[in-house]
Amino acid sequence: MFKGIIYNIGIITNIFTRDNLDKRFCIEAPNLRSIEVGDSIACSGVCLTVVDIIDNKSFFVDVSEATLGITNINSWHIGKRVNLEQAMRLNDRIDGHLVQGHVDDVATILSIEKKLDSHVVIFNYPERLSEFIIEKGSVALDGVSLTINSLKEHEFSVNIIPHTWNNTTFKYNNINNKVNLEIDLVAKYINKYLKSR
Repeated sequence: MFKGIIYNIGIITNIFTRDNLDKRFCIEAPNLRSIEVGDSIACSGVCLTVVDIIDNKSFFVDVSEATLGITNINSWHIGKRVNLEQAMRLNDRIDGHLVQGHVDDVATILSIEKKLDSHVVIFNYPERLSEFIIEKGSVALDGVSLTINSLKEHEFSVNIIPHTWNNTTFKYNNINNKVNLEIDLVAKYINKYLKSR
């Protein structure tokens, strides 16, 4: 489980395609806290398992074909920056919202506009997720916990404050880029409960 608060940005330094079409990524992240093989790390919002470590500066993760199909990982390339968050500890504060690292789909950036010190970013999202998207609700975008600022059919906007902009990969994004989208876990459970009544 994660909080959607990014503590580090990693850089992809190598990519290997496996015989079964899965992929293995080497990610350099010298400022990570101590990590071990088997740890869970959210890489741009996708919960992945550390399978190897090099000098505590780089780690390897494997990505299944199924995960490649629903996330933006197929667009990752050497040199790409990814948001990194290590799994929560039981005594951690929840500064963002509960994030599983189980991506629901991708959202596409329609516009990026600077307003004063912040940036307003508008996204298009898949119609099938409409029942979970609410104004002032939480979403995780590339692993970042954000609040939906405004909403219209198949589009929503978020306001990204300077700290978040400067300490995540959002500052590297362009129009038409796709980001990993995870719906608020609480919204999923409430929706399921109401449908079962």
